[in-house]
Amino acid sequence: MKLISWNVNGLRAVMGKGFMDIFAQLDADVFCLQETKLQQGQIDMELPGYHQYWNYAEKKGYSGTAIFTRQEPLSVRYGIGVEEHDHEGRVITMEMEDFYLITVYTPNAQRELTRLDYRMQWEDAFLAYLKSLDKPVIFCGDLNVAHKEIDLKNPKSNTNNAGFTPQERGKMTALLESGFVDTFRYFHPDQTDAYSWWSYMFHAREKNVGWRIDYFIASKELAPRLESACIHPEIFGSDHCPVELVIR
Repeated sequence: MKLISWNVNGLRAVMGKGFMDIFAQLDADVFCLQETKLQQGQIDMELPGYHQYWNYAEKKGYSGTAIFTRQEPLSVRYGIGVEEHDHEGRVITMEMEDFYLITVYTPNAQRELTRLDYRMQWEDAFLAYLKSLDKPVIFCGDLNVAHKEIDLKNPKSNTNNAGFTPQERGKMTALLESGFVDTFRYFHPDQTDAYSWWSYMFHAREKNVGWRIDYFIASKELAPRLESACIHPEIFGSDHCPVELVIR
């Protein structure tokens, strides 16, 4: 089963940059999106052979997630069941026969770290939600954190910036230590210059001055089923590129 995750940073914009061709080219069994920036009825996508599930933010033009899947899930739920965290369309959970697949768009701590306290509350609530599920989990998406120094080009100058604070990195460490695997590092523990997001400024993508903040994270018990994990920096259309996981 081939899984793709992509923060499209505005789906309508990416539709004008070849999204449907990219979708066909990647030929995934499940395609997860973050930051769709849509409200219901603002787009009509014809995806023959796929079931579509959307979670919209209440705020217009903001956040939002979607899952397109060939295999119909046993059930689908939206949000994490915590009122304060479920207004921004950040989570969709799809129940498969022997695991849950979740797409998630983690809140950004923002410049000056104005939302860091909220981000910490989110991290605790999301991990509690993962632990409440009664099957192993694969979750993917823009987690808005570069976990280790290897995961961004300029770690020293970005220390204490949003996405690379000790607090955010510590929450990622705690999550992984609670029974999860960063699938890209599982296959590529020492690969450098492997990024999934680049600023639009300073020709960052052209110079590959990036961050790896888009992930597939799996429950450790699913590790024997992991076949490959990769990043697709050759695919444009957003400031993020798609990431991929193949499982048996």
